[in-house]
Amino acid sequence: MSLQGADLPRHRAIEQALRTRIAQLRPGDPLPSDTALCAEFHVSRMTARTAMARLVDEGLVLRDPGRGTFVAEPPAHRRADSLLTFSREMRRRGLVPSSRLLDRTIRPAGAREAAELAIAPGAPVVVVRRIRCADGQAVALEEAVLAERTRAAVFAADLETGSLHAALIAAGMVPTRGTATIGAAAADATDARLLGIPEGTPLLVERRTILDAEGAPLERTGSRYPADRYALEVAFSVEDRGRRRTSRRDG
Repeated sequence: MSLQGADLPRHRAIEQALRTRIAQLRPGDPLPSDTALCAEFHVSRMTARTAMARLVDEGLVLRDPGRGTFVAEPPAHRRADSLLTFSREMRRRGLVPSSRLLDRTIRPAGAREAAELAIAPGAPVVVVRRIRCADGQAVALEEAVLAERTRAAVFAADLETGSLHAALIAAGMVPTRGTATIGAAAADATDARLLGIPEGTPLLVERRTILDAEGAPLERTGSRYPADRYALEVAFSVEDRGRRRTSRRDG
């Protein structure tokens, strides 16, 4: 099989191909071994292992020594440190994703948007506002502000039954990594009307800046989720354990 996306590092291209494959499989289904990946994609064993390692880290894949590599059981919630499209996340939960498109426009970038997308204030940006749904229920109110170079891909995309990120990838702009902040807010009148919730309902608010494979800013997205309809899973380590033990001895 040939690798898609000539500008991507080879392990990233394999990783994307495996993500697409995993989305169509069930938990427990086997995945190719490192040896099989080497033969399929014509890469070294190190490249194959690097491609699979990120999927293992994200909990999408389970390695069982002596048995093989398998599709993992999906977590109850998306991990906050992973980049997973809403459509793919809902399908992994056994739900049918859809969207209601509110706006798809071009407008001048505000100062904060310009800073996060590394463009001049007032430069054109592509703005997409959608209600994201699962099995017909509104789960999120989302606004994506994208670099102007995405214009053709975004305006040609089916943004109600399709995936924005799939359209970007098909156009050679691959969302690869980014940063996010997570906070809380109370639903205002617009949130209440569009999400079908009472005004003042607690919301989980996630803001992301996403970069492409070359490290260039691609998208700035804000998502507002009713707290009883969505959650994020956070993995963490406990810091300063050794320091506390040292402090006790010193004291």
